[in-house]
Amino acid sequence: MNNMDNKNPEVYGVIGICGVVSNLIARLLMDRGYHVIGTDLHKKEECDYLYTLTNYKIPLYLSEHPESFFNESTCIVTPPSLMETSDFFKQIKRYKKDILSVEDIIITFKPKKPVICITGTNGKTTTTTLLKHICRQVGLEPTEHGFRNLQGNIDYIPPLQARLSGDVAVLETGTFGKTGDLKIMIERCEPECGIITNINPDHLDEDLDFMSYASIKGEFIEYFKNKVLIVNSDDPTILGMLNPEITVITFGVDSPTARISQKPCWCGREISINETITGSGIYSCECGINRPIPDYLAKNIDEVNGNYTLQTPEGDVEVEMQLIGLHNVYNSIGAIAAAREFFKISFKDIITSIKSFKGVPGRIEHLYDYNGMEVILDYGHNPAGIETVLSELKKVYNKITVVITVSSESGESGDMEILRNAIENGDFIVPASFASRKAAEKHGKYVSTGKILLTDISSQEFRKGTLGASPDQVLAGVKLGLECKTDALVCLGEAAFKYKENILKLKDK
Repeated sequence: MNNMDNKNPEVYGVIGICGVVSNLIARLLMDRGYHVIGTDLHKKEECDYLYTLTNYKIPLYLSEHPESFFNESTCIVTPPSLMETSDFFKQIKRYKKDILSVEDIIITFKPKKPVICITGTNGKTTTTTLLKHICRQVGLEPTEHGFRNLQGNIDYIPPLQARLSGDVAVLETGTFGKTGDLKIMIERCEPECGIITNINPDHLDEDLDFMSYASIKGEFIEYFKNKVLIVNSDDPTILGMLNPEITVITFGVDSPTARISQKPCWCGREISINETITGSGIYSCECGINRPIPDYLAKNIDEVNGNYTLQTPEGDVEVEMQLIGLHNVYNSIGAIAAAREFFKISFKDIITSIKSFKGVPGRIEHLYDYNGMEVILDYGHNPAGIETVLSELKKVYNKITVVITVSSESGESGDMEILRNAIENGDFIVPASFASRKAAEKHGKYVSTGKILLTDISSQEFRKGTLGASPDQVLAGVKLGLECKTDALVCLGEAAFKYKENILKLKDK
């Protein structure tokens, strides 16, 4: 392994090149000047990610693992799916070559660039994308995993992405909701700075309650002892996990509260929150957890036009966005704080960059106008995120139609909560997914009064993770929604995002 840093003429043979992890390892090695060859049992037409290798000169052995691949390789890199007890691994050992795992690659190669990790229940994609946009505008090129239609915020993807070619690494980091997985991922990424957007109920099932889920997010916080952590201090769940060993930079908003809600406190009590967005706002608990005055505080907020004054440690600055909604104010403040405090970018360049940012596809994405109705797409698929999106849209539009294509990761309880959020904020509800249709059947009074509109096709069972609706179900739901007379129609869920082209085709009809 020491030879790998000497850039000698050895050849590194990467097995499973059609897979995400092996693909990233191959590019990582080639970015650093090493000679790489790849192999996979899949045929070329079955390899979905070969386009990422277009600019690399890498010999590929596909459809088989030929003898010539092993003979040419000086060192063999195996994918994490290949068990050492397997017959194939034993076969590789017979070639008497050095064998490296993905963990060996991560240990051997350091990012060698500023790395920041971003986590949270909601808002991390927009915060990540905006921060990368700011970096690009000032000539700092962020690393990119390069996979189309792949979020890439879990498992080995962020750590390997941090080691690809680029000036900085801005990494979205998620969790499977299992103890230890976020801790391991962050240790592999080796960041010097982190951002937490919020912690709300998500990925919950009968085996995982909210505080247990929050504790998993707390693994992120523990890593940043003696480092820099940027947090939404309007969220009491986050604030309750901070400790004096962490340098904390806080952000929040000064905005009229939407409602009073309850959230579990770490002391065991229920803490009351004067909410600004779901799970965040002004709070105080008998145990001593109080919302502090944030280091970065948004004031004079115009949610409809995306403008606000930002109070910073260096004075006030005026921010203009193309994004709407208070949740995007939160997202932008986190990105601003990181750009200034970690990347040391001037406020002038930051504010100019934000003004040119058009948002993330699938996050309150305006598709088109249909007979005076604004058709909007949002990827939201958990109850807290959907509640925030709908409440923010309701501030902009007088009447909205909600088309639900979601199947909640929290199961039936999540589906019911999503529907309740839609009923509370929407004027007409179309449950396009099978899961939302089942939830709607328990709210017969809204069906009978015409607030909930049912399609025939939504009764057909369909679910793939959070992909809760088929292309036909999405299309039927949107068609029915377009018959409603409201100011906006919002299509919610991964299915709506995946089948966006189908929704776009309705524009001309």
